[in-house]
Amino acid sequence: MPAETAHPRVLVIDDEPDLRTLYEVSLVREGYLVQSAESVEQALAALQEDRFDAVISDMRLQDGLGLDVLRYLAQNQRSERCVVITAYGSAENAVEALKAGAFDYLTKPVDLKQFRSVLAQAVRSTQAGHNGAASMAPLQTDAVDRQGKDAAPARSVAPVEAAPASAQPAALLRMVGDSAAMRMVRERVQKVARSMAPVLVRGESGTGKELVAQAVHACSHRASGPFVAVNCGAIPEQLLEAEFFGARKGAYTGSTQDREGYFQAAHGGTLFLDEIGDLPLAMQAKLLRAIQERSVRALGGTQEEPVDTRIVSATHHDLAALVVKGMFRQDLYYRLNVIEITLPPLRERRGDIPVLAQALLARIAADTGQLPRSVSKGMVTALLGYDLLGNVRELENILHRALALSEGDELELEEQDMWVASPEAAVAQTGLPSTHAPEPEPAISAGSVVPSDLQSHLDVQEKAILLRALTECGFNRTAAAARLGISLRQIRYRMVRLGIDAQIAPGVADV
Repeated sequence: MPAETAHPRVLVIDDEPDLRTLYEVSLVREGYLVQSAESVEQALAALQEDRFDAVISDMRLQDGLGLDVLRYLAQNQRSERCVVITAYGSAENAVEALKAGAFDYLTKPVDLKQFRSVLAQAVRSTQAGHNGAASMAPLQTDAVDRQGKDAAPARSVAPVEAAPASAQPAALLRMVGDSAAMRMVRERVQKVARSMAPVLVRGESGTGKELVAQAVHACSHRASGPFVAVNCGAIPEQLLEAEFFGARKGAYTGSTQDREGYFQAAHGGTLFLDEIGDLPLAMQAKLLRAIQERSVRALGGTQEEPVDTRIVSATHHDLAALVVKGMFRQDLYYRLNVIEITLPPLRERRGDIPVLAQALLARIAADTGQLPRSVSKGMVTALLGYDLLGNVRELENILHRALALSEGDELELEEQDMWVASPEAAVAQTGLPSTHAPEPEPAISAGSVVPSDLQSHLDVQEKAILLRALTECGFNRTAAAARLGISLRQIRYRMVRLGIDAQIAPGVADV
């Protein structure tokens, strides 16, 4: 049986009699109770008379659009999840439907196996909503248009009622903070988790974008499926296709057996694409096709393999600006940015720092087997007065250092030791601009001191920049070189010349 109840009820809306009959027969064989409508008018009349476990609607109908049905469901706070069927190649329609609140979409010609799978997920999601989740509402998005201007605000919707803390997934509870900004992020996570719409998480490095992706997965009906996280900037370009889509034996030198890719590994779950802005254009085109067709072809293979995975991506880049520069595909941007979640930097929610520091400290102590400690008032005051440009990651580094150097029940740390773990602090000491703001043109003012040893002065600046890039990339030299716009050979030479140890992170590929 496809769902929890004995005979789930489904409303099928299509103005083509043959297709309507095909959908009906396929669903009846699966044990569904099916009611049909051939127009928006008939569909709305059916919805006014009865409740369903799911709705399937063609996008274009004889008297309107499937969007009209979605709007009715949203305006009346109905719980039915709606799957929309669009014409092949109508990417804009699919994105518009997802933004309007569709649970998922299918493209014509419809694959019946995928049709039944998506519907079963929609039914389960609706029935889970009956057990306490908020009813469906269109998802507002912070997406920007191709010129980078703010999109028109969506109409207001009923707020999502937060579940009790005891009923929330652990990943959601790890998003610590009682500020208005963090409450909005948690509410948005719970709302977007209900659909299959792609999510783009934006935020500075170290704000916790992967944690948001984990929370979206944990709050969704896919929580029992795999969560696969991929750092797009850490994969050598020549291996991207095999890593994403898998490879057949003999597809490339050293390929001695078939291997699955990230899409296959995330089948039935969520694929998190971190630093999506670092993907080269050629791979962006292949990724777009995989997302649109929901199928992949392994490197060296001849057959397409269907995949069922939800895409959550993240970036610290301004993708809209990259689109304008021709560095990121516009069609992929709109595919990924159906719903946007923006994480605020710590300097914009300083009130969360004390409770966040205590939560991080408790986790660090548990991970290292130490007794719980607390942060002294003096250290809290110092943290509140400092711009943590590395955000949560920098705060965690500071706490690790304080735990190692402090004695007693409360953590104390000298100010000169507190910030040494921060690459931003090292850069600040050199007078270099932060990566969080546009770099001004270098200039020597009349009052500036000209260095007596120019090469040493430049080496200090270069070393600070390399350390920052390497730290943000987990000391993956390939990714750091790509971010700096130099070759792997060049970064290796510079690291040796400047005396930077190659601290390769465990489990991170580096060639």
